[in-house]
Amino acid sequence: MTEASKKSVRTAETGNAEASLSGLDPNASISRKLRDYYGAIQEERIPDRFLDLLERLDQAERKTRTADHQ
Repeated sequence: MTEASKKSVRTAETGNAEASLSGLDPNASISRKLRDYYGAIQEERIPDRFLDLLERLDQAERKTRTADHQ
């Protein structure tokens, strides 16, 4: 990426940030809601069933590696 294109991207990002802050950006509300939604998902606990499945997959992978090395 050239310096001119980097500057253009920075200018566009700054412009978008300023538009969002001023309430002119119609997507600001959507962006904020998506960030909140994904933030909430990151804080959710992983279900035990899924953790059990991952553990069984790890065990199967270890067995395969052990068998390949013998």
